[in-house]
Amino acid sequence: MNTGRGRDKGRDQRPVQGSGEGSGQGAGREPGAGLAGATERWVRTGGIELCVAELGDRAHPTVVLVHGYPDSKEVWSEVARGLADRFHVVLYDVRGCGRSTAPQPLRGGFTLEKLTDDFLAVADAVSPARPVHLVGHDWGSVQAWEFATVPRTEGRIASFTTMSGPSLDHFGHWIKRRVTRPTPRRAAQLINQGAKSWYVYMLHTPVLPELAWKGPLGKRWPQILQRVEKVAAGDYPTASLPTDAAHGAWLYRDNVRSRLRRPRSDAYAHCPVQLITPTGDAFLSQRLYDDLEQWAPRLVRRTLPAKHWVPRTRPDQLTSWITEFITTQEEGDPAKHATTRGPYADRFGGQLVLVTGAASGIGRATAFAFAEAGARIIAVDRDAEGAARTAEMSRLIGAPQAWSEVVDVSDEAAMEKLADKVDTEYGTLDVLVNNAGIGLSGSFLETSTEDWKKVLDVNLWGVIHGCRAFGRRMAERGQGGHIVNTASAAAFQPSKMLPAYSTSKAAVLMLSECLRAELAGQGIGVSAICPGLVNTNITATARFTGVSAEEEKRRQTKAARMYGLRNYPPEKVADAVLRAVVRNQAVVPVTPEARGAHLLSRFAPRALRALARMEPKL
Repeated sequence: MNTGRGRDKGRDQRPVQGSGEGSGQGAGREPGAGLAGATERWVRTGGIELCVAELGDRAHPTVVLVHGYPDSKEVWSEVARGLADRFHVVLYDVRGCGRSTAPQPLRGGFTLEKLTDDFLAVADAVSPARPVHLVGHDWGSVQAWEFATVPRTEGRIASFTTMSGPSLDHFGHWIKRRVTRPTPRRAAQLINQGAKSWYVYMLHTPVLPELAWKGPLGKRWPQILQRVEKVAAGDYPTASLPTDAAHGAWLYRDNVRSRLRRPRSDAYAHCPVQLITPTGDAFLSQRLYDDLEQWAPRLVRRTLPAKHWVPRTRPDQLTSWITEFITTQEEGDPAKHATTRGPYADRFGGQLVLVTGAASGIGRATAFAFAEAGARIIAVDRDAEGAARTAEMSRLIGAPQAWSEVVDVSDEAAMEKLADKVDTEYGTLDVLVNNAGIGLSGSFLETSTEDWKKVLDVNLWGVIHGCRAFGRRMAERGQGGHIVNTASAAAFQPSKMLPAYSTSKAAVLMLSECLRAELAGQGIGVSAICPGLVNTNITATARFTGVSAEEEKRRQTKAARMYGLRNYPPEKVADAVLRAVVRNQAVVPVTPEARGAHLLSRFAPRALRALARMEPKL
């Protein structure tokens, strides 16, 4: 194990409360409120002093969080609080940032080799006897790739979670492959990433970045983050931002050109790696990580529908994934990740998903599909036994946790009570699937007010109650999410025998469209799923108005037989639900007849009206 020969290390500990004194840059400044209660120390190395904050029990595994540019350690405050219950959490200001001192002279003082010295000094100070789990974002991830691949750190890193920051060596090889063996696709990828990297060129210019950060850019940066990235104000960014950003420009000048021109050929990760990729990152293309398995053989991939600053915008999800990954390594069972290798495991692993109407049919299939992707499942239905069975099977399929809840979605008070319970015991939902529904067939003149009320209470008000109770909590959390409402092809395909059912589903479709517009600015997607003839038990339980009980039973049996002959499985609808969330689709007709009716409703509505007059043969 490398002990950092040639580094002088010192420890100066104090709890972070109010203002403090120390020899680091910015000493005497009140620390961010998000790190209140942490123990703060200075670690001396290579002629500088690094400000290190610690939370949690030192007997637990140590997690080191490394911040990016132009941040300070406070960017991690919310994630650190989430991890501190189970781990010894360490955050430090990179040299020249926050309360750490800057090297003199600045030129040549920010090389990856010196940043590696800093990391080893911190690791030796906070966890001398055990390897640490490393987490990096942005430039924190760029330098952490160096830590995780150079021989002198081998044995000091138990795992590495990376987000929004590639290895410069891997990036250099990525560029070389596309320059030396160009194809139209590779050329497009190179041009795309070149455009995304515009700021890198600017940071290589002399003096200009320093003037901008210490002038108007530094003053406006918090407002820019709030407007563009939806980063909420708080303890971040800190008042040292202009100076931090000016110093940090040397991260680029000291490393980028030299490494991209001469990338290391031995940059292989010597520890398990978890890659978290924000799909909306404005600075990095997802294609940068296409060949990452060759450099990190023990790789777990995750994707997150978010922009660049995920430590601030999605701290709960990061906390969940980091905790799961570290726990897996500590328990010595890395194969555990292979148990949830569904097609969307990188997207939904560890997320909390609630499905109503989950005791059977589309609801159960949807719960199973999310479970296969590694999501935590809450199966909700009036059928207690069926919901419990769905939860039990979800755990067997791959859900790390699954619960069942019994509720009538048409009962507003019961839904609010359920939302409170979920928020308290399980957490805020990442995905809500309002799927519960009932069927009703019969002409308008033969449909009673009571029949109308029953259909609208479940099919429409059940969706309204779910969206209101859980959507509000998603919005209050401020970390995005997705709502899926099950409508129907009947929402845009009129029928003389389905006035109540079609009206309820058309209302769900329009509600979804309106809600999508309202919640888009908060990062919450809304999708309306419109199945057609799907083989579920809704036909066997659907009510038929204006007929005797015997005739109703006959029609139910015949309808169930017809749907069975059609034999379109609910699993295909479930797949459409997951795709809709991943792609943030607005309206999703599922079956061929649903897609056809949707097209006719837009381009040939008169044809649909003619079909609506036809008498169904039941």
